[in-house]
Amino acid sequence: MAATMQDVADRAGVSIATVSFVVNNTKRVTPETRARVEQAMQDLGFRRNLVARALASRRTRIIALVLAALDHGIRGASSDFVVGAAWAASAADYHLVVYPDDKKGGQLPALVGQGLVDGVVLMEVQMEDSRVELLTRLDVPFTLIGRTGDTSGLYCVDIDFDTSMQLAIEHLVDLGHHRIVYMPSIEGGAERLGRHIRAEAAYRRMAKQHRIPPVVMPCPSSVPDGRAAAVRLASVSPEATAVVVGDEAVAAGLVAGLQSRGITIPDDISVVSFLTSLEYRSACNPPLTVVSTPASELGRLGVQALLRQLEGAPPTEPVLRVGVLVPGESTRQAPTRTPARRRRPTPI
Repeated sequence: MAATMQDVADRAGVSIATVSFVVNNTKRVTPETRARVEQAMQDLGFRRNLVARALASRRTRIIALVLAALDHGIRGASSDFVVGAAWAASAADYHLVVYPDDKKGGQLPALVGQGLVDGVVLMEVQMEDSRVELLTRLDVPFTLIGRTGDTSGLYCVDIDFDTSMQLAIEHLVDLGHHRIVYMPSIEGGAERLGRHIRAEAAYRRMAKQHRIPPVVMPCPSSVPDGRAAAVRLASVSPEATAVVVGDEAVAAGLVAGLQSRGITIPDDISVVSFLTSLEYRSACNPPLTVVSTPASELGRLGVQALLRQLEGAPPTEPVLRVGVLVPGESTRQAPTRTPARRRRPTPI
């Protein structure tokens, strides 16, 4: 027979009302009493009645992590965001649901309109994001993993793109590279995404600082498109000795495409994958030099910011986190000889 609240109360030596306060989080109890009640619940295998708890506290204890699109599945860095968010939710005794939506928030009203979730964490944030206006109008608590153009009054966590890009460019400059191409991904509405705009702006600032001729070569976000980009690179920037790739799938494809053309990495050209999961880094041959993404930490911080909002805490300045430069085998000193890729292109 399943344990009841009376069983827990008897075990902990408290009243059934005190157990209810702990279960539903509706009234403060001392830390010592809470610890006794929670230990009794664990010992007896007591399971909270989530429906009753939601009715008592007027909260579902469910939050939604909204992914703007799942066209490519949850892979690499995206999975790190989800894992970090899930751990933070679980630690606070909340449940996390991953909810697919378009970048305009067309399905959000169905999610939040019936009170199914306590709040929303938005990803893939655009500089002018209609979902922000929608959730504000619906009076739904939300936080952003990313930043709009104007962050005043918003709860945001994001990547410090300036410092992260600085790590990538200065690593290559220290190796003698002064012809460095930036290869961002392009996808539906990418030109409006805050992360794409800020990363490219950071690259251009670093290029100007180091007197590097800026070359931006966008590429669709897939491994096959990365392979195809190896052919285009020879015509777009034949003098390039290094590439910073803004998408981990593109980086994997680019490495394979260059090697299939007889171009040696890193002897002929160096490759840095920008804001990449360590999973993709290790999957490439040679293992990539990367600026790793703080995705798991940002997932955790995004959920924690939402929970603070639910408790009535005011918004702060956006919380930014920097990637970590992880040297691999895809970068080395800039070549002094004529790059191999100047040879006549071969089909791939």
